[in-house]
Amino acid sequence: MNTPAPWTHVDPLGEALHFLRMTGMFYCRSEFSAPWGLALPPMPDCMMLHVVASGRAWLELDGEVPRALSAGDLAIVPRGTGHRLTSQPGVASAGLFDLPRELMSERYEVLRHGGGGEPAQMICAAVRFSHPAAQRLAALLPAALCVDSRQSPHAQWIDQTLRFMAAEARTLQPGGETMVTRLADILVILAIREWIERDPAARIGWVGALQDKQIGRAMARIHREPERDWTLNALADEAAMSRSAFAARFTRLVGESAMQYVARWRMQIALGWLQEERVPLAEAASRLGYQSEAAFSRAFKRFNGVTPGAARRTSTSERTG
Repeated sequence: MNTPAPWTHVDPLGEALHFLRMTGMFYCRSEFSAPWGLALPPMPDCMMLHVVASGRAWLELDGEVPRALSAGDLAIVPRGTGHRLTSQPGVASAGLFDLPRELMSERYEVLRHGGGGEPAQMICAAVRFSHPAAQRLAALLPAALCVDSRQSPHAQWIDQTLRFMAAEARTLQPGGETMVTRLADILVILAIREWIERDPAARIGWVGALQDKQIGRAMARIHREPERDWTLNALADEAAMSRSAFAARFTRLVGESAMQYVARWRMQIALGWLQEERVPLAEAASRLGYQSEAAFSRAFKRFNGVTPGAARRTSTSERTG
């Protein structure tokens, strides 16, 4: 077996967090006055982010205990589940798209709503991930993540980032949308870090496997080089383990065999190439080592449930719909 050099540092979980680069679907600066309630519809494949710039709010999800939010707090709904933001639990909520909104740019709006009482200001965003590592991580997060910036070990970072984001949202200078998106990247990573540090659920399954010193090393190599002709022996060598021990441990931690994971990862990468980067089918097949488009298409449909052409058409209709 090839033992990795002792000076080589591998941070598989850190690499997964690196892929949390978001594409903004829409941003909204909300100016509320009590009593107020805002109902956000389900947005599949999106993560919803709420920052309380001033005042107070409550986050309500069906089946979950309402969560109080104060100025400086951050709330994330990772899987785009429909939810409500209110001045008090149980307040009647108007639908997001039923309220008048001032369009500041193609994807940036200002919303004003409420009964004239205690004010609250929030920055809300719906963002999408294209990289499969980011999508898989988001799928494993709880229904909602709430970060109290005053109690967080990253309090100073969060406070400064929130202030910067609020300032950008108020003025929306040239490049403001890009600034807000990159600042949202930072906030999401900080929130996920806190979840990993405090929640036992973050130490099992895919996230737990990434944190395993040996299995995580092999997973990182798969993520970096999906086109490589991986074998079980080669992956075991990366982990500095015997073939049988590696195979058993990988399956136990990840929930599927190493070679199944390789195949699934390749097809998730291919889906992103076809939908986000508009890579031609022949090129995607070649880049992943397939000898023919037909073989690639069969594998793609087996893992993604649709043909490559159908996946691309679905993406195009979503962009133009």
